[in-house]
Amino acid sequence: MRYNEIQMRTTTLVIDFDRGKEIVKKINSYILMHKNIKVLDIEIYSDERRTDIEKVGEVYNIAHMPIGTLDDNGMPDHYKVESWLFSRAIPASRDGITRVLGSLREHGINSTAHLIERCLALSLSDQYWICPKGESLKWESINFFENAFSDDMGKLLLGEDIKTQKNINLASPNNTLDGFLKKKWIIVDEKRILMKGGSGVFEQEPLNEVVASSIMKRLQIDHISYSLSFKDETPYSLCENFISPNTELIPAWCIMEKLPRGEETADFRHFLSCCEKLGVENAETFIGKMLAVDYLISNEDRHLGNFGIIRNADTLKIEGFAPIFDNGNSLWYATPKVGSQRECKPFKLTHAEQIKLVADFSWFDGSSLGGIKQEIADIFSQSTIFPHSRAEEIGSCVLEKIKDIQNLQSKKIY
Repeated sequence: MRYNEIQMRTTTLVIDFDRGKEIVKKINSYILMHKNIKVLDIEIYSDERRTDIEKVGEVYNIAHMPIGTLDDNGMPDHYKVESWLFSRAIPASRDGITRVLGSLREHGINSTAHLIERCLALSLSDQYWICPKGESLKWESINFFENAFSDDMGKLLLGEDIKTQKNINLASPNNTLDGFLKKKWIIVDEKRILMKGGSGVFEQEPLNEVVASSIMKRLQIDHISYSLSFKDETPYSLCENFISPNTELIPAWCIMEKLPRGEETADFRHFLSCCEKLGVENAETFIGKMLAVDYLISNEDRHLGNFGIIRNADTLKIEGFAPIFDNGNSLWYATPKVGSQRECKPFKLTHAEQIKLVADFSWFDGSSLGGIKQEIADIFSQSTIFPHSRAEEIGSCVLEKIKDIQNLQSKKIY
């Protein structure tokens, strides 16, 4: 029996009335799994309005609890476990999600949180999942790294039609795919590829990913390489999954939960302290490079969910920082005024303030970025809807940013 066909034998149904309306409440019992290791009993409550964890139960293996889900006494924290689990849900802000949920309502799906249970919380970012109590499922037979998955949800998320919505298959890693933009996982030559669209008039984000890749390649910064694909002149970025069946991404927000934080502790210093506690090496150097790249491209969305570290899922050993990824919300993508001051994340509100956190620019080789303005123009020229004049303005602004960092570099003494 495949897991998408499992009938929940551990479901408790409660019929309640709220303002004269009959409400069906469900409580499903699961075991949180890490590959084939039992970690924790949980019960998930859901009705047509909300989904949350009703109960955190017996602990089987505390060492394999997700990083950032323990309290100060080293035990599972109900709120942190709940926040971690439902951070896997598609955000309610996802472009087009209202239409998608409308299509899924007849299947009992009223929110993106409901979708988590339909794929057993499986993701292509780590090896955690939820096994219905009473079932004898194995990681090897259900994970999306090694097994095919349905494209039904992916098509819905990209606004495509599917043959029938009556027999829709929700066994998909697209149920647990974060971010605002339209996107989906696809399989090409057995590789898991993320296909991501753009927004606004120019649909610029996919093009930005390629520009950022080029800049980091020239600067020899560890990064994920993006390429472009077009469908009816609409650009999409493509990148291969950098997580394997034996590794997992630990996002920065989970790392930040490793140590308690005092009111006076700055986010940046706290993050570095948490990295030190976890045994992550060269944290300040890597983050400095990431912040410098974000300065160059005026990245507005380096939040605590799109950078982090990679851990071996079997040995629990930290392997280092994840390559830099998800750079699309940059290069003035959401404003007609190229060169304007943009908001900043994750440690300061402005790029001018955040770049001051970088203590070492000795690695920065400005000469490696020679000709970058023309390369930027060439990348944007691949889109028939992107104005040449805008590409020229963006290239000029990037050159000014390069000069800014060179000026900062000249003031540092190494």
